[in-house]
Amino acid sequence: MAEAHQEAGGSGGDFDLTQFYQIFFEEAAENLDLMEQMLLNLNLETADDEALNGVFRCAHSVKGGAATFGFSDVAELTHQMESLLDRLRRHELQPNAAMVDVLLESADASRGLLARHQAGGEGESPPTADLVQRIRILASGQDAMPKAVIAPSQPQPAPVVVVSAPSVPVPAPVKSAKTNRSLEISIGPLERLDQADAIKELFRDIPGLGDIKVLPCDQADRRVFSVETTSSDEDLLDLFAFHVSRAQVSIKENSAAAVAAPESGYGFFDGAAGAPQVAPQSVAPIAAAPLAPSSGFGFFDGAPGAPTSVGSGVAAVIEVAQPTETKVLPRAGAKPAAPMAQPEAATIRVAISKVDQLINLVGELVITQAMLAQNSRALDPALYQQLLTGLTDLDRNTRDLQESVMSIRMIPMSIVFSRFPRMLRDLASKLGKKVDFVTQGEATELDKGLVEKITDPLTHLVRNSCDHGVEMPADRVRAGKSETGTITLSAAHQGGSIVIEVRDDGRGMSRERILAKAKERGLDVSDQMSDADVWQLIFAPGFSTAEVVTDVSGRGVGMDVVKRNINALNGTVEIDSAEGYGMKVSVRLPLTLAIMDGMSVGVGDEVYILPLSSVVESFQVKADAVSTVGQGSQLVKVRDEYMPVIELEKVFQIPRFDFERTSDIMVVIEADGSRVALLVDELLGQQQVVVKNLESNYRKVPNISGATILGDGKVALILDTGALVRRSRH
Repeated sequence: MAEAHQEAGGSGGDFDLTQFYQIFFEEAAENLDLMEQMLLNLNLETADDEALNGVFRCAHSVKGGAATFGFSDVAELTHQMESLLDRLRRHELQPNAAMVDVLLESADASRGLLARHQAGGEGESPPTADLVQRIRILASGQDAMPKAVIAPSQPQPAPVVVVSAPSVPVPAPVKSAKTNRSLEISIGPLERLDQADAIKELFRDIPGLGDIKVLPCDQADRRVFSVETTSSDEDLLDLFAFHVSRAQVSIKENSAAAVAAPESGYGFFDGAAGAPQVAPQSVAPIAAAPLAPSSGFGFFDGAPGAPTSVGSGVAAVIEVAQPTETKVLPRAGAKPAAPMAQPEAATIRVAISKVDQLINLVGELVITQAMLAQNSRALDPALYQQLLTGLTDLDRNTRDLQESVMSIRMIPMSIVFSRFPRMLRDLASKLGKKVDFVTQGEATELDKGLVEKITDPLTHLVRNSCDHGVEMPADRVRAGKSETGTITLSAAHQGGSIVIEVRDDGRGMSRERILAKAKERGLDVSDQMSDADVWQLIFAPGFSTAEVVTDVSGRGVGMDVVKRNINALNGTVEIDSAEGYGMKVSVRLPLTLAIMDGMSVGVGDEVYILPLSSVVESFQVKADAVSTVGQGSQLVKVRDEYMPVIELEKVFQIPRFDFERTSDIMVVIEADGSRVALLVDELLGQQQVVVKNLESNYRKVPNISGATILGDGKVALILDTGALVRRSRH
């Protein structure tokens, strides 16, 4: 990393580029993720220009940024990717599966290289020589040899500023044949004249670029050159962009016989998302020319993560998420147009720790507001009207603030879903199966903390569906199905929970095989068990019905971990299956773990909080309306429906000092698709409560999901409605 630091700082004198490292790493990761998604969605038979250009742009951005910061290994690999993609988008080659494979592997290797640089150079660098060799072979129009056949070549160090042409000769199409051109290039206005000297050195250092001569100029802050070259305007602009802004360059043809630059190129325009502000006097017309790929390294003016100026030392932290229209460049000799207005920033990067701190502060504010509300109940409204009005406004504003802050941590499930297409593609290819992946409810939002913890369990469920669920193509055809299986991943809100489902149309589970395996392992099972209870057997530690153990799954060390991880999030997992038709795994999780609306109920001298999203109704009941059945269980009839009764007084062994009083209020709660009636003494009211983790501060308590602080400073326990419902089933 020390060498990288030195290289990165060399182009700007004392200017330190390390302040932009984190921005570059984040944007490079986004570009690689986007490139992977576009490659997975690429139609090899009818690949359109926009799709190929989009993949090229991602590789181009990563390459430019990596070279600017001195990460030459990343720059070299992405440059080779760019060479292959450039031939694809120019329709000189037809895309095929081998090309997609090598580009996906190269994206993975780039992530590994970037992670190593981000960690300060620690760890081993992923090998890239084999990938570079395969890309060069494919870019030359040949079929890539198998990985084992290719002899790894020695990696060549990438130059800091300019990348030489690929070692494999690339035949150019007839339409892009280059002719010698005579140009007059004006650079300015310049803050430092050595910027123009650096441009002269480019022609000296790059073989075949052309000849350059200095022409007289009457402006002190401008330099004019006469250039003889075969390069297009955009090739030159991309080279110059490492030293000067594209807006400072004006290119004019000196010869009427000059041939236009090749078409279908690409480049960033001044005025594109992320481009720095340009003063009106610094705008100079440049020749309108089709854009071409860069032959050098560095950030373009307007590229993501580019610094605003070399001398300002201000990091561009704002990330523009909304696309903007491309600016039309004026023709040579045209009157300079006024600079376009810069788009407003739509997003900002904020550390998660800052968001968590903000949520904690809002939680304390909610507790303080509840204390003020409780203490003001005894005040005379006539005497303290203004104070009570202010407290009402505080209550409303606190609630709005809480909802806004909580929404900051909520992220769409598409972030989770996006990592599965690549995994399924590789897994299906390895297993010889054909699988379509369908997602539903990508916009459904979940707390970021839960998203990070649910990813691994979902990954295991999706892998199981592909490995054990979806059959081989021939088996599916014999069963009267399409040879391509379908795995569906969906997310939706239901009450105060989010339900994530993994469904497949495969073989489903065999009730007989599961029971036979359970009996073989000595589990307590019977043939009279319900299907739901039989399916739950697969969550037993080490349970597996796989006949062959593979490196994909089948060792029986996954499903029990899946259930344990989901239960740790106060969630539940259920299975439904039909043999020969497929299976469905439903995961139910709470929406948030920080602040919620709750109903406070009193039992004896204790106060408990029920999540309001689980409360269905409450009513007063007479003692003769409750029926006692076998083993002392109680049932209550509510509108022709019998439901179990749970006495909180007995569940939590609450001491009662008013012996004559009996509980006569029932609160119906719903969880996991079932309802129970809780017997309580009184309903105290509805309020926002701040959820405090009881396990980290004390220990895990059965039937309790957390605790909160009431307005009078006392601690109230939050009931785990799911656990109470499961308790009633047993």
